[in-house]
Amino acid sequence: CSCRNTDCVERPLRRLFEGLASGVAACPWPFVLVPLLLSGGLGAGFLFLPQRQANDIEGQFTPTGGPAKAERDLVRRHFPTNDSQRFSAPRLPTEGAYAALIAVATNGTSVLDPTAWEEVLRLDKTVRDPDYERLCALSDGSCASPNPLLSRRADERPPAPGSLRFPVNGSVFLGAALGGVDTDGGRLLSARALKLVYYLREDGPEAEDSRRWLQSFLRNISSKLRELDLSSIQVTYFTSLSRQQEFEGNTKSVIPLFSVTYFLTITFAIVSCLR
Repeated sequence: CSCRNTDCVERPLRRLFEGLASGVAACPWPFVLVPLLLSGGLGAGFLFLPQRQANDIEGQFTPTGGPAKAERDLVRRHFPTNDSQRFSAPRLPTEGAYAALIAVATNGTSVLDPTAWEEVLRLDKTVRDPDYERLCALSDGSCASPNPLLSRRADERPPAPGSLRFPVNGSVFLGAALGGVDTDGGRLLSARALKLVYYLREDGPEAEDSRRWLQSFLRNISSKLRELDLSSIQVTYFTSLSRQQEFEGNTKSVIPLFSVTYFLTITFAIVSCLR
């Protein structure tokens, strides 16, 4: 062998493949059936795939043992939350367990107008079912308010234009509660959108019940909105489970397409090699 003469490598390989080709041509069926049976037998392991599925978004898209997770654990140890007595959303080391709705006034009006505000209150009462009252995150002995304006409006009347400052009214930050605002000299005149966030307990035995409530909320909210027949506001919704459910739904819709793609690719490769 030399750099210019590679017969010492090519010759035995040529003989090897000539013998393999002669064997395949003389007795082709074992070479067809054995790979199929072997693939089918090994492929039977997919029956156990649901037991080993890992669809958690955090587990799939974040590094195992990453610094962010260690820092989050540090925060949990030194700043523990108490959803059953002293809930505080800014203290949460995660998003928390919640259902969020955004009410947007139609026809360019304000969500603080009396008609729209009355529909916001109806929407709030619809979400606050008995199960929610049992599982809600508690602050000062009652469910944490979904919006700072609702907790301050005991008379259920909307705030008068100019009666509130924006984005901070006294000690209350309204910047995350209202959207599309119109102000005059720091005074709130109108707002196109209002956000309601309903937090549930997740640090005790009620955590699993809270998850089931959120799943029920996602199943039933569309029909409840139709029953309310809202005309002055449009409502969109999102929960702490929505992203995970979308991820799982996309997985189920994509798998059949992958199967078809692999089948066509393998078929094309086999047909091409038949020459």
